[in-house]
Amino acid sequence: MTATTTAPVAAPPVRTEHKPPSGRLRAWATRAPLLPALIFMIAVTQLPFVATLVISFFDWNSLYPDARSFTGLGNYTEVLGDAALRKSVWTTILLTVTVVLVSLILGLGLALLLDRRFPGRGLVRTLLIAPFLVVPVAAALLWKHVLYNPEYGLLNGLLHYVGGPEPDWISNTPLLAVEMSLIWQWTPFMMLILLAGLQSRDHQQIEAARVDGASGWQIFRYLTLPHLRRYLELGALLGSIYIVQNFDAVFTITSGGLGTANLPYTVYQSFYQAHENGLASAAGVLVVIGSIIIATFALRVVSSLFREEVSRA
Repeated sequence: MTATTTAPVAAPPVRTEHKPPSGRLRAWATRAPLLPALIFMIAVTQLPFVATLVISFFDWNSLYPDARSFTGLGNYTEVLGDAALRKSVWTTILLTVTVVLVSLILGLGLALLLDRRFPGRGLVRTLLIAPFLVVPVAAALLWKHVLYNPEYGLLNGLLHYVGGPEPDWISNTPLLAVEMSLIWQWTPFMMLILLAGLQSRDHQQIEAARVDGASGWQIFRYLTLPHLRRYLELGALLGSIYIVQNFDAVFTITSGGLGTANLPYTVYQSFYQAHENGLASAAGVLVVIGSIIIATFALRVVSSLFREEVSRA
């Protein structure tokens, strides 16, 4: 007889299962790198706004710091009832509407030209974008001294060459002088937005319209303009947000005189010249609220544009 030996069967290795991280932990892990930027943004923007909101409820003149007292909504009532402030609100609206509309029209024309192919299109596009890249104060100084100066300005030099009148642009047309400098600077911004809209058109649809005998005006009116509606709205809203808060051009060109003081300049006068911290803070809060309202519409337009692009893809 032969004895048979059986080798002991090895136990299977114990498998340790690693539980996947929970959804909340994974969400925090992905957001953690953004926390320093979020904390910095809150410290730089939100905390000063909260301080401004608190100061707006006090009757506080910096020349008499010990005489401050809580006034509730009194500063807001005084701000809304001030005739000079109401005039500055009207000036702000007029300045914003004029600059935005004219910049949109000029930007649309330039975008239509740049949408065509021609030699040197890249160089022309770069030159047209350049005004938007100039520092706002430098642009205002350029217009004030190089173009508007009645003695050596370029505009009066050209008028003198052709035998025309040589007016004092800032004294005779102060608000128009501010508007022209802002239009020159914001037209490239509108042009870029509208050019992006033109380049996102369905070219097959345009070619089909041409084959069917549609003229260039009909293509623009019934195809291009409806397609650009969202981009026109976006340009108008973003331009309004920035131009409502414009301070550089008014301060540099006219120093707020001759009826050109807009709301930001009035806030500056209340805070730095009259030293009325409470009134200036209340006016500043109203400016922020108006900007938030405009920005809300802008975000809705941007989200609708994204939805259209996703559905098209």
